[in-house]
Amino acid sequence: MSSFTPNAIRLQNLLAAPSSTSPAAFPLKSLLFRPTSLSTSTAAACIRVFPLRVSSSHSSVTASSSAMGDVAADSAMDAVQRRLMFEDECILVDENDRVVGHDTKYNCHLMEKIESENLLHRAFSVFLFNSKYELLLQQRSATKVTFPLVWTNTCCSHPLFRDSELIEENALGVRNAAQRKLLDELGITADDVPVDQFIPMGRILYKAPSDGRWGEHELDYILFIVRDVSMLPNPDEVADAKYVNREELKEVLRKADAGEEGVKLSPWFRLVVDNFLFKWWDHVESGTLRQAADMKPIHKLP
Repeated sequence: MSSFTPNAIRLQNLLAAPSSTSPAAFPLKSLLFRPTSLSTSTAAACIRVFPLRVSSSHSSVTASSSAMGDVAADSAMDAVQRRLMFEDECILVDENDRVVGHDTKYNCHLMEKIESENLLHRAFSVFLFNSKYELLLQQRSATKVTFPLVWTNTCCSHPLFRDSELIEENALGVRNAAQRKLLDELGITADDVPVDQFIPMGRILYKAPSDGRWGEHELDYILFIVRDVSMLPNPDEVADAKYVNREELKEVLRKADAGEEGVKLSPWFRLVVDNFLFKWWDHVESGTLRQAADMKPIHKLP
């Protein structure tokens, strides 16, 4: 297995040329990150400034300084990620997964609003296995607002507040969103990942800060799929990607625990690994995933 040292500059070729018995190779050439510059007026138009809540114990100067700091942080945000932060509307739910509204991806990931308003949004995590029962991992890009350059499962994102992704029956809305994001992030086409091939395995609820400002508070649908796919990762979303078998994943976990080679894992991925993944992996290999799925409980994990 190749090194998991973070590489935010270029994507490496992921697999050798396909053989008749191996999954399709990734048609991936070297891709470089190309920073996007914005004019001052364009950048300002992309920034949303929220009203300050200033207590009597803080001066207006302190509040103004805080606001300026937030605006500076937003203006330094990658242009693609900024657009997604303000244009994407996440689905707000209560702890029983009932839809209660919607809000921007920006608001849903501000720890201040998560804590003060208890904002909880619906999410999904895709675990894609090939025909050799290897799991596809991705390393999030350096420009991601939350958890940049961490290794995680195949694809992690949010169903949006739109008709096709709000369908509750058999988690169809979430599965539609997963198909959309696999194309957006990894260039995996809908033909390679038919919606009816996603198996919702369970739901988890967790909260995790990313840094002092951003974080996650998600009700996360865990989706498994076993398919051989071709992909072309989007460097705005993905820094690297690779398949691992069980033993290789255990080595990744060991390196993350030891702090070796800068390997870091996303908190939601680690929760799934520690609580469910390896027993579900048995069902991947035995072809009994649907029997193991249980969408009734919502597992509240620390």
